[in-house]
Amino acid sequence: MTARPGTFAATILTLYPEMFPGPLGHSIAGRALAEAKWACETVQIRDFATDKHRTVDDTPAGGGAGMVLKCDVLGRALDSAPAAGRPILAMTPRGKPITQARIRELAAGPGVIILCGRFEGFDERLFDARPEIEQVSLADIVLSGGEMAALTILDACIRLLPGVMGAASSGDEESFEQSLLEYPHYTRPQQWEGRTIPEVLRSGDHAKIAAWRKLRSEEDTRSRRPDLWERHEGVRVQPASGARRKRKEPDQ
Repeated sequence: MTARPGTFAATILTLYPEMFPGPLGHSIAGRALAEAKWACETVQIRDFATDKHRTVDDTPAGGGAGMVLKCDVLGRALDSAPAAGRPILAMTPRGKPITQARIRELAAGPGVIILCGRFEGFDERLFDARPEIEQVSLADIVLSGGEMAALTILDACIRLLPGVMGAASSGDEESFEQSLLEYPHYTRPQQWEGRTIPEVLRSGDHAKIAAWRKLRSEEDTRSRRPDLWERHEGVRVQPASGARRKRKEPDQ
């Protein structure tokens, strides 16, 4: 893929190239695409089949339901897309869940190659032969294919590219950025169906507003996402415990 220097270059290997850029051709991502802040290229996996039927899948070894994407076809498709320093992601429910921290790393790089799964998934030998492939899942859900997950990951990356969001700090307080859920938001009208915007948000006292938002962020994370809260607490206490260990070591 040839992209302008500084452009985030996305290459998607898929059986359905017509799905891209799809919704990413609109709104913030669409404007960024038009301004060449990112580029989108698709590779039709079926083009790398060698039989007259352009076969990309076969029955699973050992029996079972469904079909499996062929490693030889996928290997040729991947080899046609030079990485040029870009990480390669394979969308699969067997993969490691993507995180906001990983999204930030991807967005800071030259781009990404995404391989979209279908059917029962990939022949495992693809990952044995190409250990650089990062197996990634979107969440603990199963989709019809990897395309929707790829679109979601690309959207998360694109909005972090320089100049895409209005202000450089726009995403700093969002959910997951500090291992916390974001605080709740309100806007006019001040009253709606007997419910009023919290008084502190109307006070004009920025220190009190910041404290309220921090408290709500922590309370909501603790009650809704105990897994995130545990991770957040671990990050907060780790330096202190590490310091204690260092002080004890000379006495051992």
